[in-house]
Amino acid sequence: MRILILVVLTASLTAAAVQAADAPAEVKLGTLYASSGQFASISMPLHYGLKLWIDQKNAEGGVYVRAFDKKIPLKLIAYDDQSNTATAATLYRRLITQDKVDILAADYGAPLTSVAVPIARDHKILLIDQTGLDATFFTADNPYIVLIDEPVYSVWPKPLTDLLTRDGPGLGIKRVAILYATNDFTGALANAVRKLIKESNSDLDIVFDEGVSTHTSNYTAVLNNIRAADPDAVIELGAEEDDIVFLHNVQDSGMKFKFLFCIYPTVHTELFEKLVGNKALKYVFGYVTAAQISHEPNFGMSLKEYSAAWHKKYASLRLGFDFNSVAGYTTGLVLEKALATATSLDQLELRRAILSLSGRLKTLDGEFKLDPATGAQVGETSAIGQLVPVENDHLKLVTVWPPDVANGKPIYPRP
Repeated sequence: MRILILVVLTASLTAAAVQAADAPAEVKLGTLYASSGQFASISMPLHYGLKLWIDQKNAEGGVYVRAFDKKIPLKLIAYDDQSNTATAATLYRRLITQDKVDILAADYGAPLTSVAVPIARDHKILLIDQTGLDATFFTADNPYIVLIDEPVYSVWPKPLTDLLTRDGPGLGIKRVAILYATNDFTGALANAVRKLIKESNSDLDIVFDEGVSTHTSNYTAVLNNIRAADPDAVIELGAEEDDIVFLHNVQDSGMKFKFLFCIYPTVHTELFEKLVGNKALKYVFGYVTAAQISHEPNFGMSLKEYSAAWHKKYASLRLGFDFNSVAGYTTGLVLEKALATATSLDQLELRRAILSLSGRLKTLDGEFKLDPATGAQVGETSAIGQLVPVENDHLKLVTVWPPDVANGKPIYPRP
C-alpha cells in the first residue's frame, strides 16, 4: 500500500512539474483604446479600468491560471485606434497574427466592436466584447464571442418597461409615447421597448411612436404631436445632445409631462444641471448605472473600494469616474475567474469557463448572466432613478426600480 501511495504521489508531482514547465512566462492580453475621436471620452475610462485590474494582479505576482496551477504575470498589448473602425480592424488583426495574444478584448461600443467580430471568428479566437451591445453580434453559430459588461440592446430597457408595466397601472399610467433618434443604438432600444411592452401582456397602449434624426435641433413640432396624443408617460431615447435639446424645448414650451424618461440626465447629472438647468430636470426619470449604485459583489472590490482605488491611482490624470470605469474593471474580474476555472488557454475552453460563471458571479456591476446559446449578456441591467428636488433646489437621484435596490418610490404625476 505504501509503495502504491508513493507511486501515485510521485506521478502527481511529476505531472505538476511538467505542467509548471509548460507554463508561459506571461499571459498576453490584447486590446484597443481610442485616445482621440468621438469615442475617446468613453473608451479611455474603459481602458483604464481594465488596466487597473491588470496592474493590481501583477502587483500580486500575476493572475492564477488553473491550467498551469500557478500565478502568471499579465502582459497588456494595447493600440490606439483613434475611434476609427478601419484602423481598429487593422490593429485587431495585428494583435491576433503578429502579437499572438492569448486573450482579445474589444474597444468601447458597437462600432469599434463590429469590425472585431468577423475577424475573431475567422481566426478562431474568442472576442471579449466589453460594451458592444448589438444583438446581431451574437448568434448560435458563432462560439467566438462573449459580452461581459452590459446587456444587449434587446434587454437594456427591461428595467424601464418593468417599471411601467408593473407599477404603471397602479400609478395611472396607461398611455405611452416613444420618441427616439433613428441611429443603431437608440433605434434598437425603441424596438426593445415596443417588444417588451407587448410581451408583458399589460394594458399599456403605445399612443405615439416616432423616430427623428440624431442631433435634431428643434423638437417643437414633435412635442405638439406628443401632447396631442395625450400620453401618461413619455420615453425619449436619444444621444446626450438630443436629450439636452429635447429638455430645453420641453421647458421652453411650458409642457409638463406626467412621466418623462431620458437616458442621460441621471447618468451625467452635473453636466445636465449646467447645460439644461435644475428646473427642466425636476422629476425626470433615467438610468442609474453601476457607478452610482452599490451592488453586493461576491468577487472583487465593492463600488466604494473601487472608486477609492480609481481616484488614488489616476489622481494625476483627472479621469472622470463613470460606468465605463466600472466596466473595464469588471472585464478583468471575469477574466480572472475564467482563468482560475479553465483547464487550458484554448479559446473555446476559455469561453466555456466564462459561460460557467453565469448566474454565479456578482461584481460591483451586478449579476453576471449570459445567454448560453449566444454568449450575450442578459444580466447587469441598470436601475431606474428619478431626479427629485431637495434643499436649496438641488437635485437628488432616487432609485425607484427594481424594488430590491430602490431607495424611494416614483413620484407621479410630475408635480
